[in-house]
Formats: sequence, C-alpha cells, structure tokens
Amino acid sequence: MGILLDNKGNYRLTGKTTEQDVLAAAEGILLAKLERQGSMGNPSDAADFLRMRLGGLRHEEFHAVWLDNRHRILSTEKLASGTIDGATIHPREVVRAALNINAAAVIFSHNHPSGVTEPSSADREITRQLKDALQLIGVRVLDHLVVGAGSPVSLAARGLM
Repeated sequence: MGILLDNKGNYRLTGKTTEQDVLAAAEGILLAKLERQGSMGNPSDAADFLRMRLGGLRHEEFHAVWLDNRHRILSTEKLASGTIDGATIHPREVVRAALNINAAAVIFSHNHPSGVTEPSSADREITRQLKDALQLIGVRVLDHLVVGAGSPVSLAARGLM
C-alpha cells in the first residue's frame, strides 16, 4: 500500500495512500531531481526539497544538506528533533557531523509547525553560532531556510547571515 516506482521511473498509487505517503514520494522525487542535477545551483531547488521534507511536520526539526566544494549533495541529515515550538541544536554535534561527512558547505533548514516562517531571534542566533563554529573548520554556511506555510524564508536572502 502506498506509492510505488515502476521500472520506467513512473509513480503509481497502490491501495490506501496517506498524506504522509504522498509527502514522502514528493521528497523522493525532489531529492532524485537534485541528485541528477548533481549540485544545488538554484536556491529554489533547495527550498522546494526542504519544504517537502519539513513542511508537514507537527514538531520542529533541524536539518542540514551537506555539500562538497562544487555544491554537490553529499548527504541530507536530521540534526535535531524537538517539540511544537523548538529544537535544541548543539554546535559541537553539527561540527562533528560536518567532519564525518567531509563537507565543504551546508544549507541548514528547520520548520516552524505554527506555519509562520518569520525567523526568530533564536533562529538568527543559532545560525550565527553555527556559522562561526563551522568557519573554524572551513565549512561554509550558504543559507538557513525556515519552512512553514507558504514559501520558505531564506536568512541569506534577507541579509541575516
């Protein structure tokens, strides 16, 4: 039951399909598209992927898209899971994750289950802390996207990084 991918790359519904099945399939499609492109050259591609990955969650999660020097995707990783209004991020653990994957750059993202995508002062502060910590090991923070209802908000585009 759910959504199946046939040998021609087409998706089809089987049995009872839930909303979570559809969101998981959409995330898979967007990730496959990004992997085919080989890199995150377009900020809207990252926003679309992360909106699918985080948009439907009822609790806050903080994710990283780890990239190499050419901004090719190395890995996507959930770094923290929280409650309806927060997730605790530890810079030490983020640095460890960056070193483990041998990343050169990262795009962070987290969701606001309330749907309001306006970055909070805590969002701006953790972004600054992570940027400072990762700079010490040569990992560039390209963006931090806040996902909620509507389009994600980019801290980089708003000049908040």
